[in-house]
Amino acid sequence: MKPGYYGNWGGAFVPEVLHETFRQLNQVFAAAKADPSFWRQYVELMGSYSCRPTPLTYAENLSRRLGGAQIFIKREDLNHTGAHKANNVMGQGLLVQRMGKSRVIAETGAGQHGVATATMAAKFGLACTIYMGEEDVQRQRPNVFWMEKLGATVVPVTSGSRTLKDAINEAFRDWVANMDTTHYVMGTVCGPHPFPEMVAWFQKIIGDEVREQILAVHGSLPARVYACVGGGSNAMGIFQGFLADREVELVGVEAGGKGLASGQHATRLSGSDASPGVAQGYKTMFLQDDDGQMRDTHSVAAGLDYIGVSPILANLWELGRVRFAAATDAEVMEALELTIRSEGIIPALESAHAFVQAFKEAGSLPREAAIIVNQSGRGDKDIFTIAHAFNDPSWQEFIRAKGEEYARGTK
Repeated sequence: MKPGYYGNWGGAFVPEVLHETFRQLNQVFAAAKADPSFWRQYVELMGSYSCRPTPLTYAENLSRRLGGAQIFIKREDLNHTGAHKANNVMGQGLLVQRMGKSRVIAETGAGQHGVATATMAAKFGLACTIYMGEEDVQRQRPNVFWMEKLGATVVPVTSGSRTLKDAINEAFRDWVANMDTTHYVMGTVCGPHPFPEMVAWFQKIIGDEVREQILAVHGSLPARVYACVGGGSNAMGIFQGFLADREVELVGVEAGGKGLASGQHATRLSGSDASPGVAQGYKTMFLQDDDGQMRDTHSVAAGLDYIGVSPILANLWELGRVRFAAATDAEVMEALELTIRSEGIIPALESAHAFVQAFKEAGSLPREAAIIVNQSGRGDKDIFTIAHAFNDPSWQEFIRAKGEEYARGTK
């Protein structure tokens, strides 16, 4: 099989002008993978700078309430910058140092990848530009604020649906124009080779940790592992800890949005609306029309409304190794509230999709079984969206009062 392909999916469909840039990136990445000292340097950096290993938390109250399997939560929300995104970004930062480039660019939807990239750029002394769909800029204003304070230039993308897919398109245009000095820090296991392999390699630190942790606290492997899937980096991260263990079922949960029948969703592998295609440098299952034009997507979670999915996950889906499901916006809000009230833990809206499916299925498993939910990020970034969805009156009054203060020019 050709490098960069996973079954029928993957590849590197890039313009001629980027061929040399990709050749260099492949060369540097291959050398890093072959160098044991590089992985040690990466793990040491994540330990000293990013609070790794992140804990595995036993959700005692949820387990008792739902019955059935014991529920464990992998706490990527406690990773530096609040999500799993730092894993990949810091690893790519070390590669940037090896390449001797001075600037990084990135796309972001939920904003967590943007914050992580801006953080890495500040630490390593790199110039940084973040592309973000205009709609996501509005939904994730706290993350935009922190990106800018970290020194990044945030560029709102006004084309198309003004979400993640459009941000990726703009980032690629920037890269073509500035490839000699700039590295594109892809945020997920998508895009042209070697990005899917590279991002998955850095994210496997999650799976490496959680496999040891569950064996230590539970004494056996989990029955199931759940992760939300936008592009798929957090899912690939945790799934890699158990891919060889056929007795462990791996479950990816996509954004069901307002329901699959509504057309307002982002289900690629759990629904019937996606089809094979080539876009943004690789082949996978995309949400597209009969002419190959990408469709608009919807999710309450800004990080899950992507048109495509990792070619690695597409292959695992085709092989039957990963099962996919969808969670609607309404189900996500219910699971979020239940988790907050039961455990005092606030998942990101993206992560809450995984909780939905885990809660649906926990009761069907025996008490001695364990399941793991990957909490890919924390929910403080979603406070505006969550408060609006809950229709919280005190929050609405706070926003009105603050708006009036700023209108008057007071603090």
